[in-house]
Amino acid sequence: MGDATVCLSFDFDAVSPWIHVDDGRNSPANRSRGLFGAEVGAPRLLDVLADHDVSTTWFVPGHTIESFPDVAGDVVDRGHEIGHHGWSHTPPGNFENRAAERRDLERGIEAIEDLTGERPDGYRSPSWDYSEHTLDLLLELGFEWASNGMARDFEPYPARADRAPVDGPYERGEPTELLEVPISWHRDDYPWLAFSGERSKRSVADLFDEWRRSLEWMLDNVGDGVFVLTMHPQVMGRTPNVAHLDEFIADVQASDATLRTIGEVATERNESERQ
Repeated sequence: MGDATVCLSFDFDAVSPWIHVDDGRNSPANRSRGLFGAEVGAPRLLDVLADHDVSTTWFVPGHTIESFPDVAGDVVDRGHEIGHHGWSHTPPGNFENRAAERRDLERGIEAIEDLTGERPDGYRSPSWDYSEHTLDLLLELGFEWASNGMARDFEPYPARADRAPVDGPYERGEPTELLEVPISWHRDDYPWLAFSGERSKRSVADLFDEWRRSLEWMLDNVGDGVFVLTMHPQVMGRTPNVAHLDEFIADVQASDATLRTIGEVATERNESERQ
């Protein structure tokens, strides 16, 4: 791939993060944040994306698909890619065992198949982390790429099953056929713009300035870099956030970068490796 790429991705969690927790966050106020994401934020974002004629990647829990089928269907009908994001939005490390994690993955696959008619190729963990079983399960279930790792910032790389013993050196595993398309907390709207616990909202203008500066650095230094943004309809769909995103997309389209889905990037990279 000869040019730089920007991938806009959305974690369409809706109410699932708030109800599948046992730490007191399952409250009407928090659930209303998810309802906003599904009923207001997602449609608002879809309209902005349509204005720019851009296809993006939406990671959608099965719970969201089954709870808000019309909105999830609209995401598909407007030409956006659907990635796996669990069924219940449970972080992999929170499952009781391997079998429970697999059941949730399979249920999420079934929900996406019912929505799109196809199995998903890509996966994003509800927490950007793996259990000791996740990588093997993704390979067993036929996933081709994931977007969870942070071992690079702009360069996709093969996922590995590394080991980190507390009493010995770090052990690198063998590269697998699962391609990681890297993400970063610095390129996620939630830590910056969503109040959560002791974290308060910060300036949306400052966030987009940081994203622009990061993109400029990639364009100057990584010729075929992949710049992945992670956003949430219940966060980015609010004003004035969505207006800033509208302007940012226009800036990207006027730059040397190309807007593509994560799946498009992964398919091209995987095919290049196989040749």
